[in-house]
Formats: sequence, structure tokens, C-alpha cells
Amino acid sequence: MKFLDEAKVYIASGAGGNGCVSFRREKFIEFGGPNGGDGGNGGDVVVEAVNGLNTLIDYRYQQHFKAQRGGNGMGKDRAGANGKDVALKVPIGTQVYEEDGDTLIADLTEVGQRVTISRGGNGGFGNAHFKSSTNRAPRHANPGQPGEERTIRLRLKLIADAGLVGLPNAGKSTFLAAVSAAKPKIADYPFTTLHPQLGVFEVDDREFVLADLPGLIEGAHEGTGLGDRFLGHTERCRVLLHLVDGTAEDAGAAYKIVRDELEAYGQGLNEKPEIVALSKADAMTKEAIKAQTTKLQKACGKIPMVLSAQSGEGVQDVLRALLRIIDAAREEADVKERA
Repeated sequence: MKFLDEAKVYIASGAGGNGCVSFRREKFIEFGGPNGGDGGNGGDVVVEAVNGLNTLIDYRYQQHFKAQRGGNGMGKDRAGANGKDVALKVPIGTQVYEEDGDTLIADLTEVGQRVTISRGGNGGFGNAHFKSSTNRAPRHANPGQPGEERTIRLRLKLIADAGLVGLPNAGKSTFLAAVSAAKPKIADYPFTTLHPQLGVFEVDDREFVLADLPGLIEGAHEGTGLGDRFLGHTERCRVLLHLVDGTAEDAGAAYKIVRDELEAYGQGLNEKPEIVALSKADAMTKEAIKAQTTKLQKACGKIPMVLSAQSGEGVQDVLRALLRIIDAAREEADVKERA
């Protein structure tokens, strides 16, 4: 299945049905009176977060959604049927924006969460509604109200506990494949990851979700390479795991490139808790590891961890470090909710 994290959709709710003008005319009933029914309400357009989806690819092939119109009222006090709603099923983490892409309408972060985006028009009153002691034979009814038409933008931000960032070929996909059941594309050339990958990793009988994002390069915030279009998926992460290729010429310089791009992107990414790890330790000598660790420590201001996804060296230590930060962030969020 292809990955799509943005879509533009046209929606229209249903118009209300018209009210009916009708009179009761039966043999032996002298004063029948008005009996025109009301029109039915038009259908709504709702957006619903469901399980089992992790892309908006369905909205590449269908961009127009219209709810059903309400039925017209009929004689014998028969009301028109309400129009059927239209539900747009989206993955958890989908945000709904106005057409301008800046005005947020809804943020769907839980399974089953539903938001009505366009309400159907109300049905018109039939002439029986206007009957009174002074107006015993009303000969008018209301038309149904029109529905709402608008264009919205759907934007998916994957919900993961941890985000995996780094330059292309830093070993992110190899790490994801080593700690989870995910099967990302792995090769010895850059940009093998073209869209975010999710994996569930397990440590000490605990499970967490890790998102592997396509590699950043210098100038990504200006659109260079794959740009920073996928960085929005890290906005919901509680912690970032920054992998730096130990076989690179200068691990410290490689670290700074990615940090500069995170800062240029904004949205608080550069303020998130970060674990820095030197990867590909299996392909390095002890002297090289020491030299690169020194450069990386000078650049990031903390002692980096060392790992090898191929041999498994240091992997569990990194996962436990992620686990501690994730647990602390969850406890902090729970305290804020109680308050």
C-alpha cells in the first residue's frame, strides 16, 4: 500500500427536503384540514478515526463526497426520510484543516472519535405545521434548507512514542528491522526510505511504537532531497532517537546537519528529549569508535550511546533509555490531565 499523508477533499452535506402542502379530503369527513408533512433533514458529513489504517491513500482516488438529500414531506402527515450521513474513515492521528491549510478544524487522536464537518440542511415545514385557530387552511409550506459545501484538507501525523531521525544511510531502517517486525527497505545507497515506517519494539515485556523517517540532508527545510515534509510525523513523538553513522567522516558534523534542519523546521522538534547514538559500531575499530564518540560528544553536549543493529550491540540499552523517557512523559501527561 502506498503512503499518503495529505489529501484535499471536497464535501457537501445533504439539503433538507421540502415541506408539503396537502389537505385531507375523504368522503363523509366535512372538515378535513391540512395534513402536509415536514421534509426530512439532509445527511451530515463526518470524519471518523478507525483502526487498521495508516495512510490517506483512499483519498487520492476519490476526492468528492456528498451526503444524501432529505426526503420531501407528503400528504397524510407523512414526513420525509432523513438523508444518510457520509463518513470519511481516516487513520488515527489525522488532522482536518480548512482549505487554507492553516485553520485547524479537528484533531482525531483516538479510535472511534467522530467529528461532524458539514451539517445537513433542515427539512422544511409542511402546511400542517402552520395550522392554528386563526389560520385553519394554510396553503404554504417551507422549502428545505440547503446543505453546506466546502473543501477540506486532511493531514496525517503518525502517532508514535519515539521518532527515528538522522542523515540518509545512518542505519535507521536497519535498526527498525532489528528491533521490530517491520520490514523496511534496506540498501547501501541513500534515500532507501521514501516514506515513514512504523514498527513496534519490545523491551522488558513492554511495547512501544517507533517511527522511522526518511533521511534529512542539509537544506531539507528548503525542499532539498525529500525535504522536511515528513517531519510533521515527529511532532507527536515523546522522544527522538538520533542515529549518527559512525563510518562517516565526521560524526559531529553529521549530527549538526540534522539538528539545524530540526531547528529550521520549528514546531518544537529541537526541544524534544533526544537520545544520540553512534551506529554501525560493528564496522568500526575501537580507535575509530573512540574518535567519533569524542567528536559527537563535543557536538551534542552529551555522552552518545554506541550500537550496532547488525550485531545487536547496545540495542537493548538504547531501547531501555527510550523507555525511561517515554514513561516519564506519559506520567507527566497523566498528571496534567488530572489537574
